[in-house]
Amino acid sequence: QVQLVESGGGLAQAGGSLRLSCAASGRPVSLFAVGWFRQAPGKEREFVAAIDRSGDSTHLTDSVKGRFTVDRDNAKNTVYLQMNSLKPEDTAVYFCAAAISTYTHVYTRAYEYHAWGQGTQVTVSS
Repeated sequence: QVQLVESGGGLAQAGGSLRLSCAASGRPVSLFAVGWFRQAPGKEREFVAAIDRSGDSTHLTDSVKGRFTVDRDNAKNTVYLQMNSLKPEDTAVYFCAAAISTYTHVYTRAYEYHAWGQGTQVTVSS
């Protein structure tokens, strides 16, 4: 019932920043825990970050800790992934996903999410 659309991807230099947005429609994004995943060419989809319904709890995969942050603005029906200090290995298609959840719950496995966006390409050049 919820639809998700990612935006904000593009080309960045190593060390640069991008801010991805995940806009929800159909149902309020406040009902859902939201995760970010990425898939690089020839590789499996991997978990990047997750945030609970309120924004009070977050989790980041080790490879992006200290560089990426995930936050949300439920009033704008949008979840964000702020990516700083980008590296070429961050190059991938980035997806957001939604899961029905109680407060404080975050999810790190793709199968735990029921709705997915179409993805946005992030390319980091050296």
